[in-house]
Amino acid sequence: MNIQDLKPAEGATTASKRVGRGIGSGTGKTSTRGHKGQWARSGGGVRPNFEGGQMPMTRRLPKVGFNNKRFAHVYNAVNVDVFNCFEDGAVVGIDELVEAGIVKVVEPYGLKVMGNGELTKKLTIKAKKFTASAAEKIQKAGGTVEVL
Repeated sequence: MNIQDLKPAEGATTASKRVGRGIGSGTGKTSTRGHKGQWARSGGGVRPNFEGGQMPMTRRLPKVGFNNKRFAHVYNAVNVDVFNCFEDGAVVGIDELVEAGIVKVVEPYGLKVMGNGELTKKLTIKAKKFTASAAEKIQKAGGTVEVL
């Protein structure tokens, strides 16, 4: 099979309806808009969310949740298994993760180490925060945890 042999499934694509092309086409005259009324007019119709004067669904339902973006503490969250790419005995911080291409953008609150995965190397890891399981796994592997 070659790329030029590929085609969509039967019935997946249909030709667009060309309206307003004369009486013989079957879609001339009113061009599928019917006779008169709001929807037949140029620029006609109602705004999105309008329900004919009824209270819209978006206003009937209560607001839920709160996302405190202004005072949020944003960290670069990294799991312990990503540290396996470093050599034994290395001191690893946010700068080393950026050099290795693991972290692309340094967040304002720094690095947080999470406990997902396994660590097989003896490393000194410097970060602002560690989860309890991450600290346990690092120390179990013979490494040390440094809170900045």
